[in-house]
Amino acid sequence: MIVLGLTGSIGMGKSTTTAMFAAHGAVIWNADDAVHALYARGGAAVGPVGEAFPGVVVDGAIDRERLAEALGRDDTAFRRLETLVHPLVATGRLADLEAARASGVRLAVLDIPLLFETGGDRAVDAVVVVTASAAVQRARVLARPGMTVERFETILARQLPDAEKRRRADFVVDTGEGLDAARARVAEIVGMVLAPDWKRPQRTLSHPGEPPH
Repeated sequence: MIVLGLTGSIGMGKSTTTAMFAAHGAVIWNADDAVHALYARGGAAVGPVGEAFPGVVVDGAIDRERLAEALGRDDTAFRRLETLVHPLVATGRLADLEAARASGVRLAVLDIPLLFETGGDRAVDAVVVVTASAAVQRARVLARPGMTVERFETILARQLPDAEKRRRADFVVDTGEGLDAARARVAEIVGMVLAPDWKRPQRTLSHPGEPPH
């Protein structure tokens, strides 16, 4: 089974692109969906996150607004949250991939917004970066309900710059060029990685200046 890591900054069109891969038969694993499940009532993250950030648990689930407020009050809070949640996410991801492999799936796509930032690129066969121009990205994000310029800039500050993501990508899908072009690019990528003679890229998996993950 080929495992692709798909990433991209906010507003670049990751959901649209993963749907295109799914249309080619790929199994999609979504990191955001996994975190939502961990935060829900009975989720494995409720206990440890509630203990680390008192007051964020409401009716047995993590209240995301309260958690966001707690993260905004402490510069080190986001890193502490990551150390609690990322191992739980990784465990679930491995279990889901093993189930897909056992069922004969040929292609799996991991939709992980912070793929590079969390070191997830070390665990995939190749990386797909979804991109668009800065102007297109900004327009898309600021059109979302409740989004503000300040919140947008805060999110961007936590993410690796788009140019660096593209530099480290094995494949790039530019959704700013239109849906037809993106579909054609996805079809091309699927055809390449599922070809019998495709060789996994020899990527540099550690980068100077990066903290250990």
